Amino acid sequence: MKLTVKALVSPSYGPLDALNMADLPTPSPGPGEVLLRTEAVSLNGIDPKLVTGAMKDFIPVSHPFVPGVDVAGVVEAVGPGVTRFAAGDPVVAALGAGSGGLAEYVVTRDDSRLALRPGGLDAARGAALITGAMTALTVLDTAGIRPEETVLVVGATGGVGSFTVQLARRVARTVYATGHAEDESFVLGLGADRLIDHRAADLAQEAHRLVPDGVDVVLDLVQAGPALASAAAAARPGGRLVSVLGGPPAFDREVGAAYVVTRFPPGRLGEVAAQAADGRLEVPISATYSFADARAAYLDFTTKHVTGKYVVTL
Repeated sequence: MKLTVKALVSPSYGPLDALNMADLPTPSPGPGEVLLRTEAVSLNGIDPKLVTGAMKDFIPVSHPFVPGVDVAGVVEAVGPGVTRFAAGDPVVAALGAGSGGLAEYVVTRDDSRLALRPGGLDAARGAALITGAMTALTVLDTAGIRPEETVLVVGATGGVGSFTVQLARRVARTVYATGHAEDESFVLGLGADRLIDHRAADLAQEAHRLVPDGVDVVLDLVQAGPALASAAAAARPGGRLVSVLGGPPAFDREVGAAYVVTRFPPGRLGEVAAQAADGRLEVPISATYSFADARAAYLDFTTKHVTGKYVVTL
């Protein structure tokens, strides 16, 4: 194996256009670790924040820093004590924030954030699946939606939202989804009953027009803090809001709130990979970039309206 690998590197906290290709030492797996040859990496909202330093008070990173949390690849070698995997196994993995997926080879732990990639799930969809689907499942676990309930998904077109709509559709009576008017066919195709164009109408007013008492559950995937009040106002009195970002514990009209961090229970990543492989779960990819264009992928990701996932293939 080569002594160095190509990687997309941030030399220090700074703008995304400072990302560049560099040679780094080839990693090797230690005890309980697996070395992967990277085939695809999907972009997540946290990646640019780690590069720019917007998260440095909560999740500091070392430099040179390689972004990219969600990876699909092939096992190259395993470290001592690893028995679940062997060289040649196709896998999907959620790396730690400091691990860096946008490199030719990466090391990850052998734990519940690493799973075999089943036949029928290509590398691009495998990488695009991971954090989006696992976060959506965490949100749905917390929401506890019942079959008779109505649900509003705020941020339905993004990487987490596109999975949340599909999973909410399996249990809820009615699913409303926010987006742009041009996203209507996309969100309806995912299973939403109706699109709410948040640019054309007040979210709470439109929700109450459709459901006079308000929806039972609001799943807000994009707003944080005081801004969540506008989403909570769409809920019925005593309804509930679940968010992936922080905010107050409750809102007006006794609308309760819960805030989640993505969980990876043992076996779950393999389960959702199997659902994606056999078509039970759609993995929407809106743009695919070559490794050489990885910096452009991040610039587009942060400046354009995203539906589904952005993926870089190696």
